[in-house]
Amino acid sequence: MSASEKMEWESKLVEPGRVLSKIRPGMSIFLGTGVAEPRTLVRSLMASDAGNLRDLEFIQLVSFGQAISIAEENTQKFRLKTFFSGWVASEAITAGRVDLIPTPFSRIPHLIESGAIGIDAAFIQISPPDDEGYCSLGPSIDAARQAMSQASLVVGEINDRAPRTLGDTFVSIHDFDYLVRSAEPPIYFSRWPVDDVFEKVGANVASLIQDGSCIAFSLGPLFDALAPHLKGKRHLGIHSPFFTDALMDLVKSGAVTNRRKGVFLGKSVAAYAIGTEELMRWLHRNPLIEFQGIDVVADPRRIGANDRFIVVLPARKVDLTGGIALHSGKGNVGAGPGEAQEFFSGAAFSRGGRTIFALPSRNLKNEPNIIISVEDYPNQFSNRESLDLVVTEYGVASMKGRTTRERALALIDIAHPDDRAELVRLAKERHLLFPDQLYLAESGHLYPDELACDHVFKGGLSVRFRAIKPSDVDEMRRLFYRFSDTAVYYRYFSPIKTMPHAKMQEYVTIDYRRTLSIVGLIGEPGEGRIIAEARYVRLHDLPYADVAFVVDENCQGKGIARFLFEMLAKIAKEKGIEGFKADVLATNTSMLKVFESAADGPIQAVMEGGVYQLTIPFSEKGDE
Repeated sequence: MSASEKMEWESKLVEPGRVLSKIRPGMSIFLGTGVAEPRTLVRSLMASDAGNLRDLEFIQLVSFGQAISIAEENTQKFRLKTFFSGWVASEAITAGRVDLIPTPFSRIPHLIESGAIGIDAAFIQISPPDDEGYCSLGPSIDAARQAMSQASLVVGEINDRAPRTLGDTFVSIHDFDYLVRSAEPPIYFSRWPVDDVFEKVGANVASLIQDGSCIAFSLGPLFDALAPHLKGKRHLGIHSPFFTDALMDLVKSGAVTNRRKGVFLGKSVAAYAIGTEELMRWLHRNPLIEFQGIDVVADPRRIGANDRFIVVLPARKVDLTGGIALHSGKGNVGAGPGEAQEFFSGAAFSRGGRTIFALPSRNLKNEPNIIISVEDYPNQFSNRESLDLVVTEYGVASMKGRTTRERALALIDIAHPDDRAELVRLAKERHLLFPDQLYLAESGHLYPDELACDHVFKGGLSVRFRAIKPSDVDEMRRLFYRFSDTAVYYRYFSPIKTMPHAKMQEYVTIDYRRTLSIVGLIGEPGEGRIIAEARYVRLHDLPYADVAFVVDENCQGKGIARFLFEMLAKIAKEKGIEGFKADVLATNTSMLKVFESAADGPIQAVMEGGVYQLTIPFSEKGDE
């Protein structure tokens, strides 16, 4: 920068009072968001008693309330207009002290640029200018460019601690009418504490995110819990409204490469950065992070250009038909319905895209979060027809393609165990479940979720295994009807032609203290098709258990039955069971071979009526 150019921009440096003297009553003033809030200018305005500072409008996309007091006594001085009902603004909106503009985030810049939302002045935090006279908008691109183009008074607050971020962030010093020096650091935000429940929710969400996925992040304990569980993934991409400390850790881990994105290849894209001072230092001149305006980041078609786009949204309540109530009120920085819909639509455009609503099964007051209806809750997300996945610490419920009854069963399975019996009762009253629906009240606490695992078999077939659930009733019926008559006879020793719901629900609703059933699924994580089931049932009079297997005929010969036998045997030994008993038709040679190859000791076989009665004791060698 030449001496004359430096002199020119330094001549624009003034005290905040000089800027405030240019404000007229009734002006609309655009303010940066979050870490980019121009704190010195705002604090000076709030502290001033000047007569011209009356009846003002502050326009801020998200108000974090650090410098702007929205208390009752300030209503004559200004009104805040915001596009986001969370954080501290929600209560003031309800009380009528703050105006909410319900608008999808991607459309806000256009509304400002077109003049539909008038801007008279723009207060923008910027980094110090470089030798060419360019400053960076730092950690919040927002709609700052559009506000600057429409405002008759543009003021830059130079903050030496604002990171010089890369992307569509640079503005010339000549674009500003006045400059002020920031007298205080940016607003920093601590990491969110993560408890054991959110740790489990985060792990369950991570299990749904595959290598090569592109993900969107927000703020809160859900995302701080999720990020560590993603560090073992490969080639993740980031296209997110917010960039946080949790994402910084994920990028540092090497899990994020952005090499499989459809837009902004090789770059993590965000509109805002909100977090600690460490994050801001890491973002300074970081070429891995691309900041773009909210109209770009929240554009559904740009979002959808990324394959396997995964949007994770924190929910407040979920009802048994898939209705969602999003968070509201003080401290909420999660998406509102408008913002959620944009990323929801983007995931729908994406090839392999998915949407995940996640929440603890109970709130901090120990009240149920999975309920019979959300109709009395505000901030509802109404697109239940397109709902995909719901996650709690107790598992994953797939909603896609499910009937309302199937949805209710799946959501009850991931509700808090102490809430499930009442949900079953209420669901029967509302005819969401069949009147004869079975439920064992104690089964929720006994469910062995620790048994879940994955295994790849011959031919590259990947199968996920877990204990059976009551919501598996319909998928197990489908498995039954895929069997040939011979396969049915081998399994049930009779030519059964039908498997009605009442009979199958007795089969899938088990007492885990004496029965263990493991199912194998193929397909996308969180949903999939059951292709195998194995179970043992403890005998009353012996330290043995009856065991039986069934594998989809299209998946036989790959080692699945043997894997299930070994899995059941290991668990049975841990439960004090000394061996298995099984009845196998003499013509069922494939199953006899499974037992012969998998048993860790000699098998006792007695033939009676064309059926081998097998006794398979567990040897001490098998315990090693």
